[in-house]
Amino acid sequence: MIGKRSTFLLSALVFGFAFLYVPILLVIIYSFNEGKLVTVWTGFSFKWYVSLFSNDGMIDAAWNSLRIGVMSATLALAVGTPAGLVMSRFGRFKGRTLFSGMVAAPLVMPEVITGLSLLLLFVTLEQLIGWPAGRGVTTIVIAHTTFCAAYVAVVVQSRLAGMDTSVEEAAMDLGAKPAKIFFVITLPMILPALLAGWLLSFTLSLDDLVIASFVAGPGSTTLPMKVFSSVRLGVSPEINALATLIILAVSVMIVISSLLILRSERARTRSMDQATIDS
Repeated sequence: MIGKRSTFLLSALVFGFAFLYVPILLVIIYSFNEGKLVTVWTGFSFKWYVSLFSNDGMIDAAWNSLRIGVMSATLALAVGTPAGLVMSRFGRFKGRTLFSGMVAAPLVMPEVITGLSLLLLFVTLEQLIGWPAGRGVTTIVIAHTTFCAAYVAVVVQSRLAGMDTSVEEAAMDLGAKPAKIFFVITLPMILPALLAGWLLSFTLSLDDLVIASFVAGPGSTTLPMKVFSSVRLGVSPEINALATLIILAVSVMIVISSLLILRSERARTRSMDQATIDS
């Protein structure tokens, strides 16, 4: 009975990993296909990587997405962190329900509705005050910051809710001001949550297609928009090459972060062992 259960669990595990990673593996393999048809293997070649780097439109769209992702994630961190701090530390206050609802609204709002409402907002502002003048990178950054800040607020609130407040209370008893308590004690303790919120916001911004399609203008095409428009005319092997490069970049970052985490854990274990020996 135990053997059958182990076989079933192993089969389910293999099927699950195959379902997730075999399509990615096929994309990588066919990025080296010499032929133009993405489903027929005709030989090994790097021609589509050369063609990709010669495609100025795709390169410009990639740089636009990276710039927008960095700016949106940074602004979302600046907006979402105070929101999470308010929801976690200020207890019950007048208007808390409305404030929490406004923060959480972008999480449940359909992207089509969000994109359309932001487009109408930008058009109205342009008519009233002349800003923003048309749609472009600025409007995309504002739109992405709007929904990314909600994710940052939720991540920060969750970290603060599970954090021990005794250190902050001790600092207050010793006469430390709230600003100093936040920057010296609270901020270092929630730094992992801030990094997680920034990376999540960057990923969401880099991946967004629907909202960016509403608020983008000429010269501000993002990578998802460029890929989507290319796929509508037929999948080009350049898309496979681009996907492979993105997978490679993500894999390298995962390996580096894993090595840093492992190094940090070893250093902490070493310091704890040394403290035990000294005591």
